This record gives sequence, C-alpha cells and structure tokens, in this order.
Amino acid sequence: MGINVECYDPRGAEVYEIIARQVLQDLQLARAVDDLRIWVDPREPVFIIAVKTQRTSEPIYLEDMVEMEVDKATGAVHLRIRDETYLPQLLERLWETQGRGGVRQPSRFEVVVEDPISDISGMTVRDPSMNLEKRVYDAIFRIIPEGFRVIRDLSEDNIIALG
Repeated sequence: MGINVECYDPRGAEVYEIIARQVLQDLQLARAVDDLRIWVDPREPVFIIAVKTQRTSEPIYLEDMVEMEVDKATGAVHLRIRDETYLPQLLERLWETQGRGGVRQPSRFEVVVEDPISDISGMTVRDPSMNLEKRVYDAIFRIIPEGFRVIRDLSEDNIIALG
C-alpha cells in the first residue's frame, strides 16, 4: 500500500501520512487499499483525498445459496438453504425487504417468506464491494481535518476521491 501526501509543509505531510496509516490500520483496511493520495493546503483551505481499493470478491445472490420454491396455494416462498455461510445476511436482507413478521425459519436449512411484498429472486445477499466502500468512506471522514467540508465526490469504480 502506498501513501503519498503532498503539502507545502513537509512536517504536516509527515503527520498526515501517520494519521492516514493509523486510520487504515484501525479499520483493518491496510490490505484492501492499493494506493492513497492526499493533497492538503490549509492556507487555502484545500484537502483532496483519493483512495484506490483492491477488487473484491463477487456479490452473493439468493440463488447462489438457496433452492427456491413457491407454494401456489398460499403464495409463500420456501427457501431451502444449500450453503448457510451467509444465512445471517440473508435473514437481514429478507427482514429489510419483507418485514420481520413475514419471514419464518422453521429449521436450520429452511426459511419461509409468508406473503412476499416484492420479488426476491436475484436478491443480493452480500456485496463485499459495498461493504468495502462504506469502510473506506468511514476512513476518509476520519482522516479529513475537522472543519474542512466535502464539496465534491469524484468516486468511480474502485477509486474513491473527495475534495
């Protein structure tokens, strides 16, 4: 991971490199960040930060972990769990989209959505890139000096940039 801080004051640049490194370590992001660049000039005041992250694994979709069957008589959707690795995330997503009362788990390997409010096929159960993005934004807002405002978000793909 490379950290590059540009500042008119060499001591200030050194301090910001230490702060950035510490924040990334605290949030366990050091391995996920390929490159971090900061340009700071407190006289203006300007603070620009760009973070390039590594690519994450692919999202986990509902069909990746369950067999889905619709009960034609009741309209309930029965999910047979093939891979319980992400079962907690699946339940959380179902509670968000279908309501907690509409989701039952009669057994370890079965979940029933009683009266689906919306179509759940193709539902994203876990998206590592979104999780990483949230954590990187958290790190950035910890690194940005207090009192500096974020005016622009120029993020694209695996590069998050704020100025």
